[in-house]
Amino acid sequence: MYEINTSGGKGKDSETFFAYTEKEKNRIIKDLDSKKYTIQRSKGLGENEPDMMSLTTMNPETRRLIKVAPTDAVRTKEMFDLLLGDNLQGRKDYISEYGSQYLEVADIS
Repeated sequence: MYEINTSGGKGKDSETFFAYTEKEKNRIIKDLDSKKYTIQRSKGLGENEPDMMSLTTMNPETRRLIKVAPTDAVRTKEMFDLLLGDNLQGRKDYISEYGSQYLEVADIS
């Protein structure tokens, strides 16, 4: 998620925008035209400050809820267990075998 803040300047209010994808971020920046801005990026909820959490996650007016409905609940559970569970070697093996398929969407910085 990206937090984009415009510089208010004298007598002007600053604005804050949130983008959840690269495409949204690029659109917001394009719409800002020549305004000065700063961008902060967080990879997960644990990186957010409390004020950002209240704006993006806790506030019903501004949060974004996405319904997830797996078509194969058993396979989904298996993947969650593999990728987030205690089987370190299984996770390493999976990433070694299939990781290259996700390089374009991976955040490697």
